[in-house]
Amino acid sequence: MTNNKGFDNELYLRQQTDSIVDRVSMFGSKLYLEFGGKLLFDYHAARVLPGFDPNVKMSLLQQLKDRADIILCIYAGDIARKKVRADFGITYDSDALKLIDDLKDWGIEILAVVITRFDEQPAALVFKNKLEHRGIRVYVHRYTKGYPTDVNLIVSDDGYGANEFIETRSSLVVVTGPGPGSGKLATCLSQLYHEHRRGLSAGYAKFETFPVWNLPLKHPVNIAYEAATADIRDYNQIDPFHLQAYGQSAVNYNRDIEVFPVLKSILERISSTASVYRSPTDMGVNRVGFAITDSAAIVEAARQEIIRRYLRYSCEYVMGFADAQTVQRVALMMNELNIALDDRAVISRAREAAAEADRKKKGNDGIYCGAALGLPGGEIVCGYNTPLMHSASCLVMNAIKRLADIPEKIHLLPQNITETISSFKTSILNTRHASLDLEETLIALSISAMSNPAAELAIERLPELRGCEMHMTHMPTRGDEEGLRRLGINVTSDPNFSTKNLFNN
Repeated sequence: MTNNKGFDNELYLRQQTDSIVDRVSMFGSKLYLEFGGKLLFDYHAARVLPGFDPNVKMSLLQQLKDRADIILCIYAGDIARKKVRADFGITYDSDALKLIDDLKDWGIEILAVVITRFDEQPAALVFKNKLEHRGIRVYVHRYTKGYPTDVNLIVSDDGYGANEFIETRSSLVVVTGPGPGSGKLATCLSQLYHEHRRGLSAGYAKFETFPVWNLPLKHPVNIAYEAATADIRDYNQIDPFHLQAYGQSAVNYNRDIEVFPVLKSILERISSTASVYRSPTDMGVNRVGFAITDSAAIVEAARQEIIRRYLRYSCEYVMGFADAQTVQRVALMMNELNIALDDRAVISRAREAAAEADRKKKGNDGIYCGAALGLPGGEIVCGYNTPLMHSASCLVMNAIKRLADIPEKIHLLPQNITETISSFKTSILNTRHASLDLEETLIALSISAMSNPAAELAIERLPELRGCEMHMTHMPTRGDEEGLRRLGINVTSDPNFSTKNLFNN
């Protein structure tokens, strides 16, 4: 593991802002800029590119907010099937609501929300009503007739023309949405059609962080992107259109390359602005590859991310959320780059901690969970479950004690507090498990700090855990997962359940 930074975020922000401004000026009156990836909290990029600010896109928007409108797209099917954003553990519609609130906190207002491929789904109607009752403009776009083969129908009043036009005010219109397939491109093209019908010149461009077009096809950063999208079967390719046009290799991903001939044809039918683009790479506005300052640090960070993805998909497979092919795809990527699970140092230490708990017979219900965390200085601390605490709880307590130089024999939580909470959980709340998960432990710790100076000192060190690497031998419970997410710890786990019960309450 490495904490070395290999990415210059300030350089990237300057170059990316300048590139977007230049692209706006290329088209004159208006540019529709599709924002791929996450607008906020892009933790994948932050993990793969140490030094990357996960909210850099928001910083960019703040610099451009006086000249930019923002349209948020969400696919109605994702609302209906309650698709979950893994890094937050919330559904895409909840993520959209959170994004609107987060933007407002940054001083940026959403112009409108578009529910794409709308087909009267009940959940999508509820979502639409909820937004409208809060004063947010909502548009619904149905499936585009003729897409993707019948260009004449697509670029007609029965195609894009059937969508209601969204009135915008600024020369830059940022179109974003939670996750892939949210309908961002279709919304941009629909708007371009309506703009052209009104006699206005408007252009299209795309801002996508990954893959990094000017890194090699098999660079670990680009392979890490493939791992992140293994469940939707995305893969990287050399852009053949760019190679033919310029004699230069550039990396893009399969969907952009596959759709480029159709997209170019649609843009040319709408207006003549598509003639400036000779490849899908040309359409992109991405300077991330120019801000890498330490190649070795980036390579190691990307290799670690591929291991994380493999473990995440392995857990999702046993939970029924992912298929075996997804796990196998990432396993092949690991083999291709000669990556082994042992390259993630916390894994073996967590398994050793579980074995130690088994020897001491201090686990819960016969299942012994081990956990290990790498501190900022490189030291690895361990923990395991006890009848009163989950392994994640024990580990975090051990970690902050170590950071605060608190002797191991000093207890941060008096036994009477943990026993009282455990008894309350079973006797009053009627929960099956008495031991404290991480969220409960942190709350108990904050109470203990009122009378325990050691606990107060330990709490002050909690922010130092952000960005640390952690592994558990069993999948975290909901309370553990939420607590670890709030602390900003990069956790992985073996694909084992933490209890023998099918329903865990």
